[in-house]
Amino acid sequence: MLDPQEEEAYLKNNKPKTKVVDSEDQKNPFDPEFTFDNFVVGKCNQYVYAAARAVAENPGRKINPLFIYGGVGLGKTHLLHSIGNYIREYKPNLKIKYVTCEQFTNDYIESLSTSAKMKTNSEFRSKYRNLDVLMVDDIQFIAKKISTQEEFFHTFNELQQNGKQIIICSDRHPKEIETLEDRLRSRMLMGLIQDLQSPDLETRIAILRKKCQLEKYSFDDEAINYIAERVESDIRELKGMLFKAYSLLSLLGKKTVDIFDAREAFSDKNDEKNEGGSSAEQIIEAVCNYFNISKSDITGKKKNKEIVEPRMIAIYLINEMLEMPLVSIGKLFGGRDHTTIMHARDKIGTESKTNKKTQTIINEIKKVLKSV
Repeated sequence: MLDPQEEEAYLKNNKPKTKVVDSEDQKNPFDPEFTFDNFVVGKCNQYVYAAARAVAENPGRKINPLFIYGGVGLGKTHLLHSIGNYIREYKPNLKIKYVTCEQFTNDYIESLSTSAKMKTNSEFRSKYRNLDVLMVDDIQFIAKKISTQEEFFHTFNELQQNGKQIIICSDRHPKEIETLEDRLRSRMLMGLIQDLQSPDLETRIAILRKKCQLEKYSFDDEAINYIAERVESDIRELKGMLFKAYSLLSLLGKKTVDIFDAREAFSDKNDEKNEGGSSAEQIIEAVCNYFNISKSDITGKKKNKEIVEPRMIAIYLINEMLEMPLVSIGKLFGGRDHTTIMHARDKIGTESKTNKKTQTIINEIKKVLKSV
Protein backbone atom coordinates (compact mmCIF):
# COMPACT_ATOMS: atom_id res chain seq x y z
CA MET A 1 0.00 0.00 0.00
CA LEU A 2 1.28 3.48 -0.87
CA ASP A 3 1.66 6.15 1.81
CA PRO A 4 0.03 9.57 1.06
CA GLN A 5 3.18 11.15 -0.42
CA GLU A 6 3.94 8.16 -2.64
CA GLU A 7 0.34 8.05 -3.77
CA GLU A 8 0.30 11.73 -4.67
CA ALA A 9 3.49 11.32 -6.72
CA TYR A 10 2.05 8.29 -8.47
CA LEU A 11 -1.18 10.09 -9.30
CA LYS A 12 0.68 13.08 -10.73
CA ASN A 13 2.78 10.86 -13.00
CA ASN A 14 -0.15 8.73 -14.13
CA LYS A 15 -2.94 11.24 -14.62
CA PRO A 16 -5.50 10.44 -17.33
CA LYS A 17 -4.95 11.85 -20.80
CA THR A 18 -8.54 12.94 -21.16
CA LYS A 19 -10.48 14.92 -18.62
CA VAL A 20 -13.55 13.26 -17.18
CA VAL A 21 -16.72 15.03 -18.26
CA ASP A 22 -18.53 16.42 -15.24
CA SER A 23 -22.14 15.41 -14.80
CA GLU A 24 -23.17 19.07 -14.42
CA ASP A 25 -22.12 19.59 -18.03
CA GLN A 26 -24.43 16.84 -19.21
CA LYS A 27 -28.16 17.29 -19.74
CA ASN A 28 -28.85 14.01 -17.98
CA PRO A 29 -26.17 11.53 -16.87
CA PHE A 30 -28.83 8.89 -16.15
CA ASP A 31 -29.94 6.24 -18.63
CA PRO A 32 -33.64 6.92 -19.35
CA GLU A 33 -34.26 3.16 -19.65
CA PHE A 34 -33.29 2.63 -16.02
CA THR A 35 -36.35 3.64 -14.01
CA PHE A 36 -38.27 2.20 -11.09
CA ASP A 37 -41.10 1.30 -13.47
CA ASN A 38 -38.72 -0.83 -15.54
CA PHE A 39 -37.11 -2.54 -12.55
CA VAL A 40 -38.60 -5.99 -12.03
CA VAL A 41 -39.17 -6.64 -8.32
CA GLY A 42 -38.96 -10.17 -6.92
CA LYS A 43 -38.16 -11.87 -3.64
CA CYS A 44 -34.45 -11.45 -4.34
CA ASN A 45 -34.55 -7.64 -4.48
CA GLN A 46 -37.78 -6.37 -2.90
CA TYR A 47 -36.09 -4.84 0.16
CA VAL A 48 -33.31 -3.06 -1.70
CA TYR A 49 -35.90 -1.76 -4.19
CA ALA A 50 -38.00 -0.39 -1.34
CA ALA A 51 -34.94 1.28 0.20
CA ALA A 52 -33.93 2.88 -3.12
CA ARG A 53 -37.47 4.13 -3.67
CA ALA A 54 -37.61 5.62 -0.15
CA VAL A 55 -34.32 7.46 -0.71
CA ALA A 56 -35.52 8.83 -4.05
CA GLU A 57 -38.77 10.10 -2.54
CA ASN A 58 -37.17 11.60 0.59
CA PRO A 59 -33.45 12.18 -0.02
CA GLY A 60 -31.40 12.89 3.10
CA ARG A 61 -34.24 12.18 5.52
CA LYS A 62 -35.03 8.52 6.18
CA ILE A 63 -32.01 6.48 5.05
CA ASN A 64 -28.54 8.00 4.94
CA PRO A 65 -26.23 6.65 3.73
CA LEU A 66 -27.71 3.88 1.58
CA PHE A 67 -25.14 1.22 0.72
CA ILE A 68 -26.09 -1.28 -2.01
CA TYR A 69 -23.88 -4.24 -2.82
CA GLY A 70 -24.05 -7.32 -5.02
CA GLY A 71 -22.38 -9.21 -7.84
CA VAL A 72 -21.93 -8.14 -11.44
CA GLY A 73 -25.08 -7.70 -13.49
CA LEU A 74 -27.63 -7.87 -10.64
CA GLY A 75 -29.08 -4.38 -11.05
CA LYS A 76 -27.02 -2.02 -8.86
CA THR A 77 -26.49 0.52 -11.63
CA HIS A 78 -30.16 0.22 -12.66
CA LEU A 79 -31.22 1.21 -9.14
CA LEU A 80 -28.78 4.13 -8.99
CA HIS A 81 -30.04 5.48 -12.30
CA SER A 82 -33.64 4.92 -11.18
CA ILE A 83 -33.03 7.08 -8.13
CA GLY A 84 -31.38 9.73 -10.29
CA ASN A 85 -34.15 9.75 -12.88
CA TYR A 86 -36.81 9.95 -10.18
CA ILE A 87 -35.16 12.91 -8.44
CA ARG A 88 -34.58 14.71 -11.74
CA GLU A 89 -38.25 14.37 -12.61
CA TYR A 90 -39.92 15.03 -9.26
CA LYS A 91 -37.31 17.14 -7.42
CA PRO A 92 -35.60 19.09 -10.23
CA ASN A 93 -34.26 21.77 -7.88
CA LEU A 94 -31.98 19.32 -6.08
CA LYS A 95 -28.35 19.22 -7.12
CA ILE A 96 -27.43 15.60 -7.80
CA LYS A 97 -24.16 14.03 -8.94
CA TYR A 98 -23.54 10.46 -10.06
CA VAL A 99 -19.95 9.25 -10.46
CA THR A 100 -18.03 6.03 -10.48
CA CYS A 101 -15.21 5.65 -7.97
CA GLU A 102 -12.83 5.99 -10.92
CA GLN A 103 -14.34 9.35 -11.88
CA PHE A 104 -14.10 10.62 -8.32
CA THR A 105 -10.45 9.49 -8.21
CA ASN A 106 -9.66 11.07 -11.58
CA ASP A 107 -11.22 14.37 -10.50
CA TYR A 108 -9.07 14.23 -7.39
CA ILE A 109 -5.99 13.51 -9.53
CA GLU A 110 -6.76 16.63 -11.58
CA SER A 111 -6.85 18.69 -8.40
CA LEU A 112 -3.33 17.44 -7.55
CA SER A 113 -1.88 17.89 -11.02
CA THR A 114 -1.75 21.64 -11.51
CA SER A 115 0.42 24.52 -10.46
CA ALA A 116 -2.63 26.27 -9.02
CA LYS A 117 -3.15 23.41 -6.60
CA MET A 118 -4.93 25.34 -3.84
CA LYS A 119 -7.46 26.84 -6.23
CA THR A 120 -8.06 23.49 -7.95
CA ASN A 121 -8.53 21.70 -4.62
CA SER A 122 -11.08 24.31 -3.65
CA GLU A 123 -12.96 23.77 -6.93
CA PHE A 124 -12.89 20.01 -6.43
CA ARG A 125 -14.31 20.27 -2.92
CA SER A 126 -16.93 22.77 -4.01
CA LYS A 127 -18.04 20.44 -6.79
CA TYR A 128 -18.48 17.45 -4.45
CA ARG A 129 -19.59 19.09 -1.22
CA ASN A 130 -22.20 21.54 -2.52
CA LEU A 131 -24.60 18.78 -3.48
CA ASP A 132 -27.97 17.54 -2.32
CA VAL A 133 -27.36 13.99 -3.49
CA LEU A 134 -24.05 12.22 -4.16
CA MET A 135 -24.11 8.79 -5.79
CA VAL A 136 -20.88 6.78 -6.06
CA ASP A 137 -20.69 3.48 -7.95
CA ASP A 138 -17.99 0.79 -7.57
CA ILE A 139 -16.65 2.22 -4.30
CA GLN A 140 -14.55 -0.94 -3.79
CA PHE A 141 -11.92 0.55 -6.11
CA ILE A 142 -11.09 3.20 -3.51
CA ALA A 143 -9.56 0.50 -1.31
CA LYS A 144 -5.79 1.10 -1.72
CA LYS A 145 -5.91 4.84 -2.42
CA ILE A 146 -5.16 6.43 0.95
CA SER A 147 -5.28 10.08 -0.12
CA THR A 148 -8.45 9.51 -2.12
CA GLN A 149 -10.03 7.80 0.90
CA GLU A 150 -9.07 10.82 3.00
CA GLU A 151 -10.77 13.20 0.59
CA PHE A 152 -13.86 11.01 0.28
CA PHE A 153 -14.08 10.72 4.09
CA HIS A 154 -14.24 14.51 4.48
CA THR A 155 -16.69 14.81 1.57
CA PHE A 156 -18.86 12.12 3.17
CA ASN A 157 -18.81 13.85 6.56
CA GLU A 158 -19.70 17.30 5.26
CA LEU A 159 -22.58 16.06 3.13
CA GLN A 160 -24.04 13.94 5.91
CA GLN A 161 -23.71 16.66 8.54
CA ASN A 162 -25.63 18.98 6.24
CA GLY A 163 -28.43 16.46 5.76
CA LYS A 164 -27.49 15.61 2.17
CA GLN A 165 -28.12 12.17 0.71
CA ILE A 166 -25.27 9.73 0.05
CA ILE A 167 -25.78 6.55 -1.98
CA ILE A 168 -22.93 4.09 -2.45
CA CYS A 169 -22.68 0.93 -4.56
CA SER A 170 -20.12 -1.85 -4.36
CA ASP A 171 -19.62 -5.44 -5.39
CA ARG A 172 -19.10 -6.41 -1.74
CA HIS A 173 -20.10 -5.54 1.83
CA PRO A 174 -18.09 -2.69 3.45
CA LYS A 175 -16.58 -5.20 5.89
CA GLU A 176 -15.18 -7.15 2.94
CA ILE A 177 -13.45 -4.20 1.21
CA GLU A 178 -9.82 -4.80 2.11
CA THR A 179 -7.52 -1.90 3.10
CA LEU A 180 -10.50 0.41 3.59
CA GLU A 181 -9.77 2.82 6.45
CA ASP A 182 -11.69 1.96 9.59
CA ARG A 183 -13.20 5.42 10.00
CA LEU A 184 -14.52 5.39 6.43
CA ARG A 185 -15.81 1.84 6.82
CA SER A 186 -17.64 2.86 10.00
CA ARG A 187 -19.33 5.74 8.14
CA MET A 188 -20.60 3.32 5.50
CA LEU A 189 -21.83 0.90 8.17
CA MET A 190 -23.86 3.54 10.00
CA GLY A 191 -26.55 3.65 7.31
CA LEU A 192 -28.70 0.98 5.68
CA ILE A 193 -26.84 -1.80 3.89
CA GLN A 194 -28.78 -3.85 1.35
CA ASP A 195 -27.58 -6.68 -0.88
CA LEU A 196 -28.84 -7.58 -4.33
CA GLN A 197 -29.12 -11.35 -4.67
CA SER A 198 -29.25 -13.45 -7.82
CA PRO A 199 -32.80 -13.50 -9.20
CA ASP A 200 -34.84 -16.67 -8.85
CA LEU A 201 -36.40 -18.34 -11.90
CA GLU A 202 -39.72 -16.51 -11.60
CA THR A 203 -37.97 -13.14 -11.41
CA ARG A 204 -35.75 -13.99 -14.39
CA ILE A 205 -38.81 -14.89 -16.45
CA ALA A 206 -40.48 -11.62 -15.42
CA ILE A 207 -37.34 -9.66 -16.39
CA LEU A 208 -37.30 -11.25 -19.85
CA ARG A 209 -41.01 -10.60 -20.39
CA LYS A 210 -40.57 -6.99 -19.31
CA LYS A 211 -37.67 -6.57 -21.75
CA CYS A 212 -39.76 -8.11 -24.55
CA GLN A 213 -42.54 -5.67 -23.75
CA LEU A 214 -40.20 -2.66 -23.80
CA GLU A 215 -38.38 -3.71 -26.98
CA LYS A 216 -41.48 -5.16 -28.68
CA TYR A 217 -39.84 -8.58 -29.06
CA SER A 218 -42.07 -11.57 -29.78
CA PHE A 219 -41.08 -14.73 -27.86
CA ASP A 220 -43.13 -17.80 -27.06
CA ASP A 221 -43.21 -19.06 -23.46
CA GLU A 222 -40.90 -22.03 -24.07
CA ALA A 223 -38.18 -19.76 -25.45
CA ILE A 224 -38.48 -17.36 -22.53
CA ASN A 225 -38.34 -20.21 -20.02
CA TYR A 226 -35.35 -21.79 -21.76
CA ILE A 227 -33.28 -18.60 -21.57
CA ALA A 228 -34.33 -17.93 -17.96
CA GLU A 229 -33.26 -21.42 -16.92
CA ARG A 230 -29.89 -21.23 -18.68
CA VAL A 231 -28.73 -17.88 -17.24
CA GLU A 232 -29.03 -17.91 -13.46
CA SER A 233 -27.06 -15.00 -12.01
CA ASP A 234 -26.24 -12.19 -14.47
CA ILE A 235 -29.14 -10.02 -15.62
CA ARG A 236 -26.98 -8.37 -18.29
CA GLU A 237 -26.19 -11.78 -19.78
CA LEU A 238 -29.86 -12.72 -19.49
CA LYS A 239 -30.90 -9.70 -21.58
CA GLY A 240 -27.95 -10.26 -23.92
CA MET A 241 -29.09 -13.78 -24.76
CA LEU A 242 -32.61 -12.50 -25.31
CA PHE A 243 -31.27 -9.99 -27.84
CA LYS A 244 -29.11 -12.65 -29.51
CA ALA A 245 -32.08 -14.99 -29.96
CA TYR A 246 -34.16 -12.15 -31.39
CA SER A 247 -31.34 -11.17 -33.77
CA LEU A 248 -31.19 -14.75 -35.09
CA LEU A 249 -34.94 -14.62 -35.60
CA SER A 250 -34.63 -11.41 -37.62
CA LEU A 251 -32.06 -13.00 -39.92
CA LEU A 252 -34.54 -15.76 -40.78
CA GLY A 253 -37.44 -13.37 -41.26
CA LYS A 254 -39.57 -15.11 -38.62
CA LYS A 255 -42.07 -13.33 -36.41
CA THR A 256 -41.76 -15.13 -33.08
CA VAL A 257 -38.74 -16.64 -31.30
CA ASP A 258 -39.37 -20.29 -30.41
CA ILE A 259 -37.43 -22.87 -28.40
CA PHE A 260 -35.25 -23.78 -31.40
CA ASP A 261 -34.14 -20.16 -31.89
CA ALA A 262 -33.38 -19.89 -28.17
CA ARG A 263 -31.27 -23.05 -28.28
CA GLU A 264 -29.38 -21.73 -31.30
CA ALA A 265 -28.52 -18.58 -29.35
CA PHE A 266 -26.70 -20.76 -26.79
CA SER A 267 -25.09 -23.09 -29.33
CA ASP A 268 -21.64 -21.49 -29.11
CA LYS A 269 -21.67 -21.30 -25.30
CA ASN A 270 -22.10 -24.92 -24.37
CA ASP A 271 -21.22 -28.36 -25.65
CA GLU A 272 -24.14 -30.44 -26.80
CA LYS A 273 -25.45 -32.54 -23.92
CA ASN A 274 -27.78 -34.72 -25.92
CA GLU A 275 -25.73 -37.87 -25.48
CA GLY A 276 -26.43 -40.45 -28.17
CA GLY A 277 -29.19 -38.33 -29.69
CA SER A 278 -31.75 -39.58 -27.17
CA SER A 279 -35.23 -38.10 -27.01
CA ALA A 280 -37.32 -37.44 -23.90
CA GLU A 281 -39.50 -40.43 -24.73
CA GLN A 282 -36.47 -42.70 -25.02
CA ILE A 283 -35.13 -41.48 -21.67
CA ILE A 284 -38.48 -42.13 -19.95
CA GLU A 285 -38.67 -45.58 -21.55
CA ALA A 286 -35.12 -46.43 -20.46
CA VAL A 287 -35.85 -45.41 -16.86
CA CYS A 288 -39.10 -47.40 -16.86
CA ASN A 289 -37.32 -50.50 -18.14
CA TYR A 290 -34.53 -50.14 -15.57
CA PHE A 291 -36.97 -49.95 -12.64
CA ASN A 292 -39.56 -52.28 -14.22
CA ILE A 293 -42.42 -49.78 -14.00
CA SER A 294 -44.89 -48.49 -16.60
CA LYS A 295 -44.86 -45.13 -18.35
CA SER A 296 -48.31 -44.35 -16.91
CA ASP A 297 -46.85 -44.84 -13.43
CA ILE A 298 -43.85 -42.57 -13.93
CA THR A 299 -45.83 -39.79 -15.59
CA GLY A 300 -48.90 -40.17 -13.37
CA LYS A 301 -49.81 -39.06 -9.86
CA LYS A 302 -48.53 -41.97 -7.76
CA LYS A 303 -46.34 -40.81 -4.87
CA ASN A 304 -44.96 -44.03 -3.43
CA LYS A 305 -41.17 -44.25 -3.20
CA GLU A 306 -40.91 -46.97 -5.89
CA ILE A 307 -42.33 -44.49 -8.42
CA VAL A 308 -41.11 -41.13 -7.11
CA GLU A 309 -37.40 -41.98 -7.28
CA PRO A 310 -37.46 -43.20 -10.92
CA ARG A 311 -39.59 -40.16 -11.85
CA MET A 312 -37.02 -37.77 -10.37
CA ILE A 313 -34.17 -39.60 -12.12
CA ALA A 314 -35.99 -39.36 -15.46
CA ILE A 315 -36.57 -35.64 -14.89
CA TYR A 316 -32.90 -35.14 -14.04
CA LEU A 317 -31.70 -37.04 -17.12
CA ILE A 318 -34.03 -35.18 -19.50
CA ASN A 319 -32.88 -31.83 -18.16
CA GLU A 320 -29.20 -32.76 -18.19
CA MET A 321 -29.09 -34.51 -21.55
CA LEU A 322 -31.59 -32.48 -23.57
CA GLU A 323 -31.45 -29.07 -21.83
CA MET A 324 -35.24 -29.00 -22.06
CA PRO A 325 -37.04 -26.16 -20.21
CA LEU A 326 -38.50 -27.13 -16.85
CA VAL A 327 -42.00 -26.14 -17.94
CA SER A 328 -41.76 -28.46 -20.96
CA ILE A 329 -40.51 -31.31 -18.77
CA GLY A 330 -43.45 -30.70 -16.45
CA LYS A 331 -45.84 -31.28 -19.35
CA LEU A 332 -44.26 -34.69 -19.98
CA PHE A 333 -44.96 -35.66 -16.39
CA GLY A 334 -48.67 -34.92 -16.14
CA GLY A 335 -48.47 -31.13 -16.18
CA ARG A 336 -46.41 -30.81 -13.03
CA ASP A 337 -45.38 -27.30 -11.93
CA HIS A 338 -41.86 -26.17 -12.86
CA THR A 339 -40.95 -25.78 -9.17
CA THR A 340 -41.70 -29.49 -8.65
CA ILE A 341 -39.52 -30.34 -11.64
CA MET A 342 -36.76 -28.06 -10.32
CA HIS A 343 -36.85 -29.79 -6.92
CA ALA A 344 -36.53 -33.23 -8.55
CA ARG A 345 -33.68 -32.09 -10.79
CA ASP A 346 -31.74 -30.50 -7.92
CA LYS A 347 -32.27 -33.42 -5.55
CA ILE A 348 -30.97 -36.02 -8.02
CA GLY A 349 -28.24 -33.62 -9.14
CA THR A 350 -26.96 -33.51 -5.57
CA GLU A 351 -27.31 -37.26 -5.06
CA SER A 352 -25.47 -37.95 -8.33
CA LYS A 353 -22.41 -36.36 -6.70
CA THR A 354 -22.74 -37.75 -3.18
CA ASN A 355 -24.61 -41.07 -3.40
CA LYS A 356 -22.82 -43.99 -5.09
CA LYS A 357 -26.05 -45.92 -5.65
CA THR A 358 -27.60 -42.99 -7.53
CA GLN A 359 -24.39 -42.49 -9.51
CA THR A 360 -24.47 -46.13 -10.60
CA ILE A 361 -28.13 -45.99 -11.65
CA ILE A 362 -27.61 -42.87 -13.75
CA ASN A 363 -24.48 -44.24 -15.42
CA GLU A 364 -26.16 -47.55 -16.27
CA ILE A 365 -29.21 -45.83 -17.80
CA LYS A 366 -26.93 -43.58 -19.84
CA LYS A 367 -25.09 -46.64 -21.17
CA VAL A 368 -28.38 -48.09 -22.31
CA LEU A 369 -29.34 -44.83 -24.04
CA LYS A 370 -26.00 -44.63 -25.85
CA SER A 371 -26.62 -48.07 -27.35
CA VAL A 372 -30.10 -47.14 -28.65
